[in-house]
Amino acid sequence: MATDRRASWLKGVLDLLVLASLTEGENYGYEIAKLLAGSGLGQIRGGTLYPVLNRLEEAGLVSAEFRVTERGPGRRYYRLTEQGRQTLAEQGRLWLAFDESVRTVLASGGLQ
Repeated sequence: MATDRRASWLKGVLDLLVLASLTEGENYGYEIAKLLAGSGLGQIRGGTLYPVLNRLEEAGLVSAEFRVTERGPGRRYYRLTEQGRQTLAEQGRLWLAFDESVRTVLASGGLQ
C-alpha cells in the first residue's frame, strides 16, 4: 500500500483545523492557508479552503465580513462564532481521542 493518504486525512479534519486557526481572532483565507501550511500540513489550495469556509459560515460556525482595501482586491475576513467555539471544543476532544486510539494501534504494530 504505497498510496499517500495524507490528502484524505486532511479532508477529514480540515473543518476542525480551520476553526482552530481562528481562535486567536479573525483572518482571511490566504492567511489561514499560510498558517496551516506553516504548521506542516502542506499547501491548502483555494479550491479546497474556500468551500470549507463557506460550509462553516452556512453552519453558523464562522461569520464573514467583506472589507475593501486601499490597494489590491477586497478580502473576506472570517471570525469564529460562539457556536464555532463550542463545536471546536467538542469535535477537538473527539479528534484527540481518535488520534490516541490510532497511535495505540500503530504502536502495537511496532510503529513508534
